[in-house]
Amino acid sequence: MPATSAPRRAFAVTSTLLLLSLAGCGYGSQAKDEGAADIAAGARKTDGLDSVRIGYFGNLTHGTALVGNRKGFFQKELGATEARYAVFNAGPSEIEALNSGSIDIGWIGPSPAINGYVKSRGKNLRIIGGSASGGVKLVVNPDRVKSLEDVEGKRIATPQLGNTQDVAFLNWASEQGWTVDPQSGRGDVTVVRSDNKVTPDAFAAGSVDGAWVPEPTASKLVAEGGKVLLDEASLWPGEEFVITNIVVRQEFLEKHPKAVEAVLRASVGTNRWINAHPEKARAAANEQLAADSGKALPADVLDPAWKSIRFTDDPLASTLRTQAEHAVAAGLLDKPDLDGVYDLTLLDKVLAAEGAPALDDAGLGAG
Repeated sequence: MPATSAPRRAFAVTSTLLLLSLAGCGYGSQAKDEGAADIAAGARKTDGLDSVRIGYFGNLTHGTALVGNRKGFFQKELGATEARYAVFNAGPSEIEALNSGSIDIGWIGPSPAINGYVKSRGKNLRIIGGSASGGVKLVVNPDRVKSLEDVEGKRIATPQLGNTQDVAFLNWASEQGWTVDPQSGRGDVTVVRSDNKVTPDAFAAGSVDGAWVPEPTASKLVAEGGKVLLDEASLWPGEEFVITNIVVRQEFLEKHPKAVEAVLRASVGTNRWINAHPEKARAAANEQLAADSGKALPADVLDPAWKSIRFTDDPLASTLRTQAEHAVAAGLLDKPDLDGVYDLTLLDKVLAAEGAPALDDAGLGAG
């Protein structure tokens, strides 16, 4: 990988300071670490482990983890090995937890997965499966922004500098012919990095004109009077792009493949249950959100948000490669070497047992 340039060194320092700031106030760090569903009588430990620590975000795009937790699907597959959960608010903090060994497996977006892999020089994580596609929208104040062309000159929020939606918006803005400095966010459009928890208030107060955000934040803005100007899915072939991956610590994968396989088997089973029981799954995800955050989503937010997400075991690897190219073009990432970022061996084993075909790793597999 090329030597890091001065702007990228500045970005690294800024990101580190931001992470420390978030961790210092308890935000973006491990928000919860709670026991899982009851362990069945007579169950045996998997790989001799007392527990497997699973991380995810309180976003509907992490619905597989939310539902799998709520319905006890992970615990069932792990037997007497306790499924323990940690809820995160930011990608860097989850990657840090993975690298430090605080969690073993995590649900996470493509940009943090790419960054985590590249920064560790391919030594600390592997993407072992997919989880979700879609669920990202550009929502605007219809009084201020009436067309895509009107976005020029406006203030648009994204969740975090260099995160998945930030990269997607910068790439889209570039395709419109607009210039934006990726670090400051200033240019033909002003990019305001605003946490998803804060963005609805900023939108209601008029301090931003719109936001490129995942669900359920997008539907929260619509409930505040916003209008969906663009669904990111419309920009992708077949309207599919990875929004959530499953990652694992490489050391954990090497030492405890049976435990990783059990979690993947639970993930595949959870996705199958979600797609077969969409209403029950939506309710279960909301119940888990309420348990994690203390507040459930209202129906006018939950229903449209859930409908915009497709839950899939396919990691949609070719779209991860494209997202990395977008980050490079935006100036947020040196051209990465992603060879080996995927290891779908155990996922393909789980799928084969169900008579399903192996999935494509876009030539980026570890084998």
